[in-house]
Amino acid sequence: MTDPFRVAFVAGVSPDKWTRRWRDRFPDSPLEVTLVPDEEQRAVLTDGAVSMSFVRLPVAKDGLHVIPLYVEVSVAVVSVEDDLSLHDELTVAHLADRQLVTDPAALPAWSDIATVQRLPFPAMSAGDAVEVVASGTGVAVLPMSVARMHHRKDVVARVLTDGPEHPVGLAWRVDDVDPRIETFMGIVRGRTANSSRSSDEAPKQKPTKKAQAKRAVAKTGGSAGSAARKRGASGRTARKPKRR
Repeated sequence: MTDPFRVAFVAGVSPDKWTRRWRDRFPDSPLEVTLVPDEEQRAVLTDGAVSMSFVRLPVAKDGLHVIPLYVEVSVAVVSVEDDLSLHDELTVAHLADRQLVTDPAALPAWSDIATVQRLPFPAMSAGDAVEVVASGTGVAVLPMSVARMHHRKDVVARVLTDGPEHPVGLAWRVDDVDPRIETFMGIVRGRTANSSRSSDEAPKQKPTKKAQAKRAVAKTGGSAGSAARKRGASGRTARKPKRR
């Protein structure tokens, strides 16, 4: 039995459309998809646990091939009781007098203008950060897709227009020569099953020696026959009319 093709992804990335296309095209080729923490997105590749991984960029490229896919915007997650929830969009300046629950190192602009002393929040997951926000303690800044994952009725997410961007890419090991890597990459890049460059396209069969011989004979015979007919036509002499 063929070993499954293993692909990892980090929270917020939704590989469903690509994995669905793989399974539609290759029902007999098993595919395993695994959610991994952001801090393990590179390790699962380098230790061989998976062949490819959807990663948040930047990521150390030593020994890896990495292609960028798309960029996410940041959102500020605030309590529905907070006046900031009345805005359609927010800027970092709006957060200056709020406690930042998420890591301030990821939002240095806030540290530059903050008018409050940040509480010593411990490092926490995105889900825990949203829970703290729901309690009315502060705000969290997250990639939009991650905020959507942890949506709840007592918080809202507003686009942070001057917040950091969050690029997402696809990575795999330089020394991994599994042909399924190129096939999966083609699917992610939008190649269809009928694409002329698609790696899942059925290879054209070469004609057998017997078929080649038949073609050669047919070609030679056709040429010889044609030449003979020409010679025959040119070799005929016109008959003289009989005298009466």
